[in-house]
Amino acid sequence: MFFFLSKTLNYMTMPLVIVCGCFVLSLFLKAKNWKTRFFKIGLVSLLFFSNDFITNEVVQWWEVAPTPFVAIQKRYDYGILLTGIGKSEMEPGDRVYFSRGADRVTHTLQLYKLGLIKKILVSGGNGKLSAVNRQEADAIAEVLVLMGVVSSDILIENKSRNTHESAVEVIKLYRDTIKPEQCLLITSAFHCRRSKACFEKQGWNVDIFSTDFLSHRRKFTPDVLIIPSVEALNHWHILVREWTGILAYKLMGYI
Repeated sequence: MFFFLSKTLNYMTMPLVIVCGCFVLSLFLKAKNWKTRFFKIGLVSLLFFSNDFITNEVVQWWEVAPTPFVAIQKRYDYGILLTGIGKSEMEPGDRVYFSRGADRVTHTLQLYKLGLIKKILVSGGNGKLSAVNRQEADAIAEVLVLMGVVSSDILIENKSRNTHESAVEVIKLYRDTIKPEQCLLITSAFHCRRSKACFEKQGWNVDIFSTDFLSHRRKFTPDVLIIPSVEALNHWHILVREWTGILAYKLMGYI
């Protein structure tokens, strides 16, 4: 039930859904003052959420900063790669499809090639409400092998549906064979705080490596300051979904 409700709450709190809701109310409400209010709220919200400069400032504040490879002094036995970056519904099913966030895989590969991690533990099953033919961890493991990772250096946890379950399942499977100080948790920069908190809640204080950055270098050009940006609106959707997830996790005691 929590899985279904959390997904539903994510959709309902998306900025574009709220903006559209305001415009729809402004069309159908009979009271003129309320029609005007909701139209103004919708318009102001749309301009705010589509402003690239404002969005980038918020994203930079929230994301965990990148760590240069040369700054990593420790060598880890395992890199825990969290999934949630694949497109499971795409056809034909004889290949792997990535959405944004493929940096999680490519940067994990770099860590492996540089000898900063010895093995890769891919964690994540199906995060959708509907069933899929292939679990995402299995698909990403196939890609890693194609990229040159030795198959014996890949471990798979493919039962979890979200970050909390990833932490629970990974620790359940490897509590007796892997120590948390041996692990480097790899995920998107906007997702690092929740991910690390989930593992810490289960008693694993792992180091974190951030990838897949939404933010960019601060700019003061007209296209950033004035022109509405669809990408900025999408970034707000990602942030709000993450913040909603954190709130839900706190209420459930997952973090």
